[in-house]
Parts: sequence; structure tokens; C-alpha cells
Amino acid sequence: MSQIEIRHVTIDDAPALQQLYSQPDTQANTLQVPYPSLKLWQDRLKDLRAGVHSLVACLDGQIVGQITLEVHPASRRRHTASFGMGVDVNHRGKGIATALLAAIVDLCDNWLGIERIELTVFTDNAAAIAVYRKFGFEVEGTARRYGLRNGEKIDAHFMARLRD
Repeated sequence: MSQIEIRHVTIDDAPALQQLYSQPDTQANTLQVPYPSLKLWQDRLKDLRAGVHSLVACLDGQIVGQITLEVHPASRRRHTASFGMGVDVNHRGKGIATALLAAIVDLCDNWLGIERIELTVFTDNAAAIAVYRKFGFEVEGTARRYGLRNGEKIDAHFMARLRD
């Protein structure tokens, strides 16, 4: 198997990210809206705000996953960050999510001084929850009817990892 390369996103990645987040299963497990435009992704990538770190995972030069970490901008919450992630449906189970998560945990622990990493995950996304638990994330609560998916309200867990 090819080695997973993790790198910072560039504006040239917009078409690949548009494709990634156009996959129905990826949309179903994120809060992305169907049919994202190329312009939407170009605008997102054009000027990342301070405190936003967006990485992609590549196999043989092809983008197969993406993660965006955002350090909380409020002065009293700057010790916290949250993230969102998507992995290409054709490359799940190959360690892509693990590699992306390892990269942001390293960034948070060793470079940004982040003590708390937060996320929200749909309660039926068992594969994602298993990866998060592997990195020490714990469920802190559950929000009922948190998000809309295919016309149905879906519950979500709030998870966090605290650095010792």
C-alpha cells in the first residue's frame, strides 16, 4: 500500500475537495450540504482565518481525506480547538482518518499549546467514534435531534480529548 502523505491544503485542492464532499456518504456524516459548488471551496480555501489549519491526506498524489482544525478565537477559550473531517468513501478503512487525526493531535499538543480538542459526531457513525476513542476522545454528552440528514433529525455526541 502507498504511504499516506499529509500536507497543508492549497487553493488548487478546491476541485478535489468539492468532489470529496459531494459524495453522499461523506455528506451524510458531516454537516456539509449536498451539491457544493467549486466557488464555495475556492472561497473557503482562499484566505484561511488565523487559527485555522486545514490539512489533506494524499495517496499517490490524490486527495483522499481532509481535516480542518480551528483554534477557538475567544481569549478565554484559546486553549481549545475543534475540527471537522472527511474521508473519501473509496479509501475508508485504510488509515486515512487515523493519519489526519494524528497530524492535528501532534499540532495541538506540540506546537499550538492546545489542551482541549472538541468534536461533534453523529451517534450512528461508529467507525469515526472508534477512531476518536483511539486518540483518547471521550463522549461528554449527547444532543438529541442535533442535525438534519435526509429529512430526519439525527442525534450527535459531543466528544473531547483533554491533554494531561
